[in-house]
Amino acid sequence: MKCNIIIFFCIIDIVHSQNNTKNSASNAADSFVLACGSSNDATDENGSKWIPDNKFLISSSNSLPTIAQSQDPSLPSIVPYMTARIFKSESTYKFSVSPKFRYWIRLHFYPSSYKNFDLSNSFFSVTAGGFTLLNNFSAFITAQALTQAYIVREFNMIPINSGNLNLTFTPSSTYNDSFAFVNGIEIIPMPEIFQPVSLVGFSDQQMDTESYTMQTMFRLNVGGQYIPPSNDSGFSRTWFDDAPYVYGAAMGVTSEADKNVRISYSSDVEKYIAPVNVYSTARSMGPNSTVNKNYNLTWVFQIDVNFTYLVRFHFCEYQLSKVNQRVFAIFINNQTAYPEADVIAWGEGRGVTVHKDYAIHVNGKSGDDQLWVALHPNVTSKPEFYDAILNGLEIFKLNDVRQNLAGPNPMPLPLKLETESQQRRPFSQSKSKNHGIIIGSVLGALAGFVLVVGFVVFLIHRRRRVDVEMSSTSRCLSIYRYSQSSGTRTTSKTSGSSRISNKGGGFCRHFALAEIKLGTDNFNESNVIGVGGFGKVYKGYIDGSAAVAIKRANPSSEQGVHEFETEIDLLSKLRHRHLVSLIGACEENDEMILVYDYMANGTLREHLYNNNKPPLCWKQRLDICIGAARGLHYLHTGAKYTIIHRDVKTTNILLDERWVAKVSDFGLSKTGPSLNQTHVSTMVKGSFGYLDPEYFRRQQLTEKSDVYSFGVVLFEVLCGRPAINPSFSKEQVSLADWALVNLKRDTLEDIIDPCIKGQITIDCLNHFTETAAKCLSDSSIDRPSMGSVLRHLEYSLRLQNNSDDEAMVVAKQKPDNDEANAMHTTLLSIEEEDKICVESEEHSARR
Repeated sequence: MKCNIIIFFCIIDIVHSQNNTKNSASNAADSFVLACGSSNDATDENGSKWIPDNKFLISSSNSLPTIAQSQDPSLPSIVPYMTARIFKSESTYKFSVSPKFRYWIRLHFYPSSYKNFDLSNSFFSVTAGGFTLLNNFSAFITAQALTQAYIVREFNMIPINSGNLNLTFTPSSTYNDSFAFVNGIEIIPMPEIFQPVSLVGFSDQQMDTESYTMQTMFRLNVGGQYIPPSNDSGFSRTWFDDAPYVYGAAMGVTSEADKNVRISYSSDVEKYIAPVNVYSTARSMGPNSTVNKNYNLTWVFQIDVNFTYLVRFHFCEYQLSKVNQRVFAIFINNQTAYPEADVIAWGEGRGVTVHKDYAIHVNGKSGDDQLWVALHPNVTSKPEFYDAILNGLEIFKLNDVRQNLAGPNPMPLPLKLETESQQRRPFSQSKSKNHGIIIGSVLGALAGFVLVVGFVVFLIHRRRRVDVEMSSTSRCLSIYRYSQSSGTRTTSKTSGSSRISNKGGGFCRHFALAEIKLGTDNFNESNVIGVGGFGKVYKGYIDGSAAVAIKRANPSSEQGVHEFETEIDLLSKLRHRHLVSLIGACEENDEMILVYDYMANGTLREHLYNNNKPPLCWKQRLDICIGAARGLHYLHTGAKYTIIHRDVKTTNILLDERWVAKVSDFGLSKTGPSLNQTHVSTMVKGSFGYLDPEYFRRQQLTEKSDVYSFGVVLFEVLCGRPAINPSFSKEQVSLADWALVNLKRDTLEDIIDPCIKGQITIDCLNHFTETAAKCLSDSSIDRPSMGSVLRHLEYSLRLQNNSDDEAMVVAKQKPDNDEANAMHTTLLSIEEEDKICVESEEHSARR
């Protein structure tokens, strides 16, 4: 076996020297990287070459190539996801492989819309080399449950002695018109990186993992950031952030190796176990020994029951240098895997990489479908520091006795805007972990029941008062009876609307369709003032002469229902000078229509470029940026819940007749994380050029994602060019990247909009660009809050308005980036915090 490993690494090294691409292994003689359904060779965003799949099909008569009809912004690349191969009956790929090596098998699925095929009907199985990889698999359901646009399933296959690897897709016979599909296939050789391991709970037993085929369940860069396939150590693996899996608030602390510490591998094989980036970051328990002795650093994972799992721990001690300085126990599912882990002793030195494997069987009798991994200081060995450390973690599922790896499809969670952040919490504690939690839950449920009964009585009493009070409310007609609303579009011919009344909470006026048609001259095309993903926007009139903007849903719009409900739910409850006000809505005769205040001066973008309108002066642009920042700051901090806009861009900043900026279009907005969370895990949505790269990589949304997008807006205002311009050279396509490059080169003045070049004072320009650049920090933790951005933009305006002498005085008052309560208090004192919002809250309190 050592000879085979040496041969394998020689192939890898040759490939690395010849072609520095994402997939070093995928370019070897017996690697296959297929773009399914494609007719030509294609290259992905990382420079890896994908070839057509048709010549590997034993029979292509039962399959057909197709193209996805829409591209989700979260796709890492067009290749291989925008093409697919559909299988209407059992179909097989055949690959000639070396019997000397294991193989990574990666299957890529993009459950988008394909012509003449409904992905919700797609259920199928996948087998390879006699092993069942997937059974009754639905990529559509899985993507919904995980809130992801695409799915990747990774397996590592034992060597195939025959030299032929058959990969078979079989549509389910249980469902009518079912079919199989796949977008991309990777078959990549790998050395034998698994050895016999101890079975946790059975100290006298070992498992020969070399004879098992496995599925990768989790691969985490503990304490570090997302590592894309292009940065892996030869096998195109993806390493994810571990933070979503850390249990409770006991997150410990993260660290990174000092630049002076050299990370070294203990062997040639170890070099390919994990990349250096994994070993150069870590999560530990923290500096307080007393605290550390009283808690476990714990990660929790959802798994499939009745399987054995291989848990691989990656360690590298780069902070300490002596044996017995940090000693800790490793637990898996409350069982001791290793009692006295000492990384320095294992690696025989500082900065040396080590990995340790343990196997554990999880049966389904108890209904416990979670795998718990925990670390705790070993007190009996009396180490210098009571602490524990972990750099990386992988969890593999081993095939069962039937050579099966398939688990059930996950259950999608119900979507509801106010609670989605709670529903997306990765895991909850198992009943078997702590009996005290069971007792607390029961008592909590009883207390909750009493509160609910009391609340219902209160609602009944209040309801009688609402009908009287709301009859005199000018913005709303009446409260309609509440009824359940499905997530689908419904036809309403009555005077009421379940969505409007349910979501609007009484603050959204219901318009009859006849009123809307009258106000728009029956949707006359001459009244169209804009077109978006939701549909067309018309200028119209209500109540005889009041100008309004009327947004009418396109019947074919996939985002219609969700955007309609989200806009009503959010905007009907928010009133702020710098947010576009929702006046009302219409849901009648299968129409979904939203009515807003009319913004006479249109969007910010149309006053910056590609339009015949007179350009805005610098002072106007700065005032508009400050107004938009105030609106976003209110969303993040001033409403009942943190609201993340998720689509901040210059077309969603509107200008009224007095050039007051108002943030608009809340169709993609989400409520922010709860107090015990750091982010909302969700499918990536937004606009290219404005997307937060961290959100894009991790699919973890925070209010700092809005800050990044706003940073792009600031440079767009300064430079007078689009966020993305494909006609430019590669270096200049992205405004965010190009602006930062010029800032670093000290050539930013070269790309400033010529219309305003001579209008900006040096001090104002420097402070404005510094603020914008901080918004574009790659890591969200390095970005300022929207409140801090607002304060610094106001300071930039003061620098612009003051003379040079006055600017020097003001400079002494320059705010720092500390986001303490003093700044928050100052921001709350701004006079533009609209009286309407206060009056609405007082009205709600009286009710």
